[in-house]
Amino acid sequence: MQRRGFIKSTLAAGVTSSVAGLSGCLGVSSEFSADLTDLSASNLSIAIRDKHASCVEVMQAYLTRIHTYNPVYNAVISMVDDDVLLNQALESDQALSRGEYRGWMHGMPHAVKDLSAVAGLPYTDGSPIFANRIAQTDSDKAARMRAAGAIFIGKTNVPEFGFGSQTYNPLFGATGSAYNPNLTAGGSSGGTASGLATHMLPVADGSDMMGSLRNPGAFNNIIGLRPSANLLTGGSSQPRALSTSGPMGRNTEDTIRLLQTISAGPVAQNFSPLNLRDIKLAWLGNLDNYLPMESGILDLCESNLSTLTEAGANVESIMPGMNPSDLWFSWTTLRHNSRESMLDFYNNPTIRALLKTDVVWEIEQYLGLGENEVTNANIIRENWYRELDRLFGIYDILVLPTSQVFAFSKETPWPTEINGRVMDTYHRWMEVTLYASLGGLPAANVPVGFDKQGRPMGMQIIGNYGEDQKVLEFALAYEQITDHLAQRPNLVTAN
Repeated sequence: MQRRGFIKSTLAAGVTSSVAGLSGCLGVSSEFSADLTDLSASNLSIAIRDKHASCVEVMQAYLTRIHTYNPVYNAVISMVDDDVLLNQALESDQALSRGEYRGWMHGMPHAVKDLSAVAGLPYTDGSPIFANRIAQTDSDKAARMRAAGAIFIGKTNVPEFGFGSQTYNPLFGATGSAYNPNLTAGGSSGGTASGLATHMLPVADGSDMMGSLRNPGAFNNIIGLRPSANLLTGGSSQPRALSTSGPMGRNTEDTIRLLQTISAGPVAQNFSPLNLRDIKLAWLGNLDNYLPMESGILDLCESNLSTLTEAGANVESIMPGMNPSDLWFSWTTLRHNSRESMLDFYNNPTIRALLKTDVVWEIEQYLGLGENEVTNANIIRENWYRELDRLFGIYDILVLPTSQVFAFSKETPWPTEINGRVMDTYHRWMEVTLYASLGGLPAANVPVGFDKQGRPMGMQIIGNYGEDQKVLEFALAYEQITDHLAQRPNLVTAN
């Protein structure tokens, strides 16, 4: 009863643990199991640490939920056998009884995005080329989570090689949004986001080059953080890396905790909600109609900006001092130039035949690049760094919609037009995400609500390079004045 009372009171009160303060029984009822999966990752961690719930109970609760909903949503793939996982959970309980506490993820089920290696698990990249590959070692990210006590239950689904913001591949199929499994979960961290929003996972990791943590966050009404470039690796590469791993959470606190776990670079240990009074926000909107937007997106974002204004923030509509078309040229050129590592696939006719069209197109775009194009793209990127420095000399946060469209049918590879404007590439509809990516900036998706069809949307909260703490503390404050995260999906089963 003590354990049940802890969980019931935590859920009823919406209690969360202090971000600064947190570094066996099989006979669990179905009601108790449901409660366990409803706990935030932070509170689940406390429940395990303080023995209000055993690791076996937690594992059983999550496995039951996965077996119930994953056949519809298709978020978690390459699952480890239940018996193996329950034995690992029992070992975690036994370790805890010996006083061996491994970290805040002790005994917590976790599935790693299938673009990262976990020793002993399939590592397919969503490609038939690697359908039978088993990872021999952990990636750095996985190793840090394992050291914090996580139990790896499987992987989360991705588009092939992570290309595109729609999660589907020929090995595992498409992943559906938690709010409508017929619609895409976004991508490339689509399995991550759907698994988290359906409560099949307590917290989740992903990666982001062109919105891959932010876009699925928006389509599944959760927090997704693209950290500052190089924070996860602890390096200082120049120019800043275009792609990075990062965390997702059902709330901002959980997102912070996972960021602290997976980062090699320094992350603050103490977070508190930002005082919104007199915070200066720059609203970029649709860049003076440069970016086509599906109807309703701007309205939802601007409604939440009004809420922020009422809380004391200053919001100003602006246009950056650079031509958006130049930034698109810079982004696509540098993105294509990063595909050199895939030439061996392309040059082997047998392997090339296994690649999806968009991957082949990206490699061919690399092959067509001239030296002057790459030089000019880097010059534009340096100018964008300077323009960002100017903007952050005036504003604390830049704000943009997270996506230019709401979630669409998961049977559609990508939107070919928005409001009558043709999308000339498979990723043009996510152009809104490149402004943070090109600058290597920290950017969090925060929810803004739902359209009339019940499709969620979000907006990007973008901070200056290295100001991840400010972005997350803003998200904590935003969470206090909105209730979007509390609006959970009505899940469906296969029966």
